[in-house]
Amino acid sequence: MLTVRLPDHLERELVRLAAEEGTTKTQIVRRALERYMAARREQRSSFELGEELFGRYGSGERTLSTSYKERVREKLRAKHPG
Repeated sequence: MLTVRLPDHLERELVRLAAEEGTTKTQIVRRALERYMAARREQRSSFELGEELFGRYGSGERTLSTSYKERVREKLRAKHPG
């Protein structure tokens, strides 16, 4: 058993929908919760959403994440020879 307090505007909308559909407020809330929970189960993580793209457009350089400081220094030296 669950009791839920709703703001007045949601309560009015729920009453209106129940009357319009010829059902109960409980039925509407139950269906909404079932849909919400099903959607949550189907959600994919950020990794899962981008997994097929990771590494797809690689530069061919395997040290980009570890050699970035040196590459920045080289670009700065080329731009401002000293």
